[in-house]
Amino acid sequence: MKTYIVTGGAGFIGGNFVHYMLKTHPNDKVVVLDSLTYAGNMETLASVADNPNFLFVKGDITDRDSVNALFQREKPDVVVNFAAESHVDRSIDNPGVFLHTNIIGTGVLMDACRKYGIERFHQVGTDEVYGDLPLDRPDLLFTEETPLHTSSPYSASKASADLLVLAYYRTYKLPVTISRCSNNYGPYHFPEKLIPLMIANALNDKPLPVYGKGENVRDWLYVLDHCKAIDKILQGGRVGEVYNIGGHNEMRNIDIVKLILKELNKPETLITYVTDRAGHDLRYAIDPTKIGDELGWQPETKFADGIKLTIDWYLNNREWWENIISGEYQSYYEKMYGGR
Repeated sequence: MKTYIVTGGAGFIGGNFVHYMLKTHPNDKVVVLDSLTYAGNMETLASVADNPNFLFVKGDITDRDSVNALFQREKPDVVVNFAAESHVDRSIDNPGVFLHTNIIGTGVLMDACRKYGIERFHQVGTDEVYGDLPLDRPDLLFTEETPLHTSSPYSASKASADLLVLAYYRTYKLPVTISRCSNNYGPYHFPEKLIPLMIANALNDKPLPVYGKGENVRDWLYVLDHCKAIDKILQGGRVGEVYNIGGHNEMRNIDIVKLILKELNKPETLITYVTDRAGHDLRYAIDPTKIGDELGWQPETKFADGIKLTIDWYLNNREWWENIISGEYQSYYEKMYGGR
């Protein structure tokens, strides 16, 4: 039996990873550490709350004393760090929060790993650290050797965290791995992101805001495939290595929006073009050859299938995202844990 500390486990990808691990590794213990900022939602973990191998701890990864106390108490074997401020627009508005959480928080976690000992520290990164690619060069892809070339305070903070992780490996021999993934989609995705925002607005017959002309291209990966990739890295990835995770599925934002409208039988007249984001990256495209060759991972979910699964999930779980939009989910933690 292993004990995993999963930071940011009440967020989108972290929450899906918690569900995946408890199902796939039922004998292991999963401890979630999450500060429940705007994107953390206890309702995402409601269905596993009674699992005897699951524990939720409310805490901030930048709080050294509480992090050390948690490590001393739970004695983790593996730490998977999803905890991050992750919205580009918010980072442009308030970069300081991103620098504090994404860089300092990562350092605090690794210091605890050094102090108490772990088998593996895994840093969940992003393909945004590579910057962007031109729209007219479909032959160009991000590899693990692509130079870091950040465009926003968010991506700069994540690149800084990656470099810190690799420095701890070289300096202190901390057993680390890093993954950099393309855009995820699927259940429990926070409604300010592209796909869930468009689904929610379309269902409510509200305007669908699209930056610029909607020609920006992203490589989309179904979140369950991402969880499987991280598990592969934890089980067999080489220490000190970076692994790119991609979906082989590049699509323009406008085409995704139109596809969602078609699936929901809503008119394209709902599309509203808005002023483009400052420094908006043109195209992301991942080359996942390394993780495929070394660990045998390949994306399993075709976008046509994954987007239908995602839309169905939002149709069947309206209360989850409607509570977020209304702000009611903020009171969920107090209701569930306030008296404990």
